[in-house]
Amino acid sequence: MKERSVILKKNRDKPIRQRHHWIFSGAVQSLPDFEEGDILPVMSSDGEFLGSAYFNRKSAIIGRMLSFDRTPPLESVEHKLLDAIALRRNLVEPASNAQRLVNGEGDGLPGLVVDRYGDVLVIQIATLGMEKLKPVILGHLIRALSPRSIQEKSNLPTRREEGLPEFEGHLYGEKVESIEIQEHGLRFLVEIQGSQKTGFYLDLREMRKLVRSLAEGRRVLNCFCYTGGFSVAALAGGAASVDSVDSSESAISLARQNLSLNGFSEGENRLVVADVFEFLRREMPPYDFIILDPPAFAKKKTDIVPACRGYKDINRLALQKTKPQGLLLTLSCSHFVDESLFQQIVFQAAAEAGREVRIIQKHRLAYDHPINVYHPESEYLKGFLLYVQ
Repeated sequence: MKERSVILKKNRDKPIRQRHHWIFSGAVQSLPDFEEGDILPVMSSDGEFLGSAYFNRKSAIIGRMLSFDRTPPLESVEHKLLDAIALRRNLVEPASNAQRLVNGEGDGLPGLVVDRYGDVLVIQIATLGMEKLKPVILGHLIRALSPRSIQEKSNLPTRREEGLPEFEGHLYGEKVESIEIQEHGLRFLVEIQGSQKTGFYLDLREMRKLVRSLAEGRRVLNCFCYTGGFSVAALAGGAASVDSVDSSESAISLARQNLSLNGFSEGENRLVVADVFEFLRREMPPYDFIILDPPAFAKKKTDIVPACRGYKDINRLALQKTKPQGLLLTLSCSHFVDESLFQQIVFQAAAEAGREVRIIQKHRLAYDHPINVYHPESEYLKGFLLYVQ
């Protein structure tokens, strides 16, 4: 067995013993002959069996663990997939008929995301090893859920590091262009094709609920509004008005449809196609409640410095446009900007804006986006609700 195994260097196996999913190339002592993406046993330098992982020499993360015991890896994949589905049934339904069913390492399935919109599944595959397992994954999903459709949106830049092209297409059942979902009694139209991520920001469900609970009577500005999730939530919570701003005309068009679906008309609720930085520099009355949910400014480690500058600027501008005793919800989905760094950025923005600011709430993790305690790198979303004086 040792001849067909990956052997780790002495004293470099501690992360695997602690059930961390990633194996970096520098931790590997020797590799057998194999095809990229193959599943191989993993052993310590003294011959102890540690589990199974798929491997790809093209990636700095050369291996990703699928099991940490002698459970056959394909059996482990099935167990983890069914366990992930069960968790959502127990905790998310009936709040919404849209959930993240599989959250990568958070569910012990590195490289795989599965989102459910009603009876439509959308998958994302980030790694070659999971790409080779796609037929197995699809078979389990079809048997467990009997979906009307399965579509893939693996348009991820990380796939290039794995030697994979970006891919978006229909995999099973009926081809679906869009579908309506419900969340806490609100309705949203999700466009599958051509949308960001898999179609809807499911990870912000609890934050939309928070906004809804605080919006009554407030004049709200939703920046980087995408398809209007926060806008609809604020109006449902009794906001006096909501201005929604995004640079994408198609996103604003869908936001308009989502407002209409829930019985809200434009009227006092403006939908603006504009660059958010430019919009916030305009002369305008201040807002009672501003929501900042920008795209990831740091998509790779080398982006950290310009990303911090961008986050500081956008938060400074928003703080300057917030009324005294107003609220600012600021979010970041940049993996490489952790919560501590993001809080430091907010501090700098507040100092430059000359505002007294207090954090009164932090990001509420959605139940269907679990973080594996053994793999903290899977945490990417952070946010602060600020009270601004």
